[in-house]
Amino acid sequence: MPNKIEEPKLETHVFALKRRHLPWICAFCFLFSVFCFVFRAPLLTGVAKAWVIDEPLQKADAIVVLGGRLDLRPFEAARLYHQGIAPRILYMDVKLSPTAELGLTLSEREMTRRILLSNNVPETALVAIGHSVTSTFDETQAVREWVTQTGAKSILITTDLFHTRRVRRQFLKVLKGTGVQVHLHAITPPRYGANSWWQDEEGFLAFQNEVLKSVYYCFAR
Repeated sequence: MPNKIEEPKLETHVFALKRRHLPWICAFCFLFSVFCFVFRAPLLTGVAKAWVIDEPLQKADAIVVLGGRLDLRPFEAARLYHQGIAPRILYMDVKLSPTAELGLTLSEREMTRRILLSNNVPETALVAIGHSVTSTFDETQAVREWVTQTGAKSILITTDLFHTRRVRRQFLKVLKGTGVQVHLHAITPPRYGANSWWQDEEGFLAFQNEVLKSVYYCFAR
């Protein structure tokens, strides 16, 4: 019988090829990890600065205070009001918390109002909008209703720095066709900034949450 010629086994060649290149792959991964660690500060700072939307201040018909971060947003809105950026401040009628429903604590709407008044913003400059809002989407709908009723042409939204990208995307989407110009002003929290967010738990969680929420809004809203 004629001798059978054995065919080369493809799997053997592939395995040998992988073994031959494995040290190079490991070396590359190691060097890449070292590079990322050594240059983590400029890399992470660059990522944050690319994410944050912070436009030059310009006058608008109203400053918008979104719900949440009472320690930042209404205070910055009051400061911008006194700079003459806008003649009025819009603030949200946020859904009552369980304790507010029981009358044990103030509502967020009332707390925002009191903060603004305590910062010498006159009552006549304050406008509460929306009804029991619970999300950025609800807030965009409230602003759209207000600009439709008043004929406003521009708004300035002041919010914490990592929140700005998602806010801009959502407001531009909902206000499309109204002719309203949307401007963003980023607030830097006291504990972290674009240059140090990964060194503080609050900053790390804030950036992480905004990335996840932005992905959610891309598909769900």
